[in-house]
Amino acid sequence: MSRPEKHSLTLKGHRTSVSLESDFWAAFREIAAEMNMPINALAAEIDAARGVETGLASAIRLHVLRHYREKRNAD
Repeated sequence: MSRPEKHSLTLKGHRTSVSLESDFWAAFREIAAEMNMPINALAAEIDAARGVETGLASAIRLHVLRHYREKRNAD
């Protein structure tokens, strides 16, 4: 398993950094490309939908997990 990698994102005009494992970064970018949207826009949607008790990195991981589970169940 890889160590988390820190990347910067821009949410609501502010820079923030998020640490995710390389596989999650790759999947997150893949999902954004499938949706034809910039990664910052997808991150902003996830950020707006998460609760205050959930960190952004966790919310992104959960989004990735749900995306691929839903995709698998659709097949």
